[in-house]
Amino acid sequence: MSTVQEIEKAIQQLPREEIFRLREVIQHRFDDEWDRQFADDAESGLLDEFAEAALAEHRAGKSTPFPRDEK
Repeated sequence: MSTVQEIEKAIQQLPREEIFRLREVIQHRFDDEWDRQFADDAESGLLDEFAEAALAEHRAGKSTPFPRDEK
């Protein structure tokens, strides 16, 4: 497995088109990892406190429609 430092050096050698393709690949991986982390946090109950606070504010009439009606 390459180190980040080795990967950074290799990236410097890539042509422009390949850099854009690499960005797409990394963004896709990042998005997948973000979704997985969020799902893990939700399943473990880590987000329960935040959800309860948001629901309490909503029930108290402190929420606004999303997206806001700009009219």
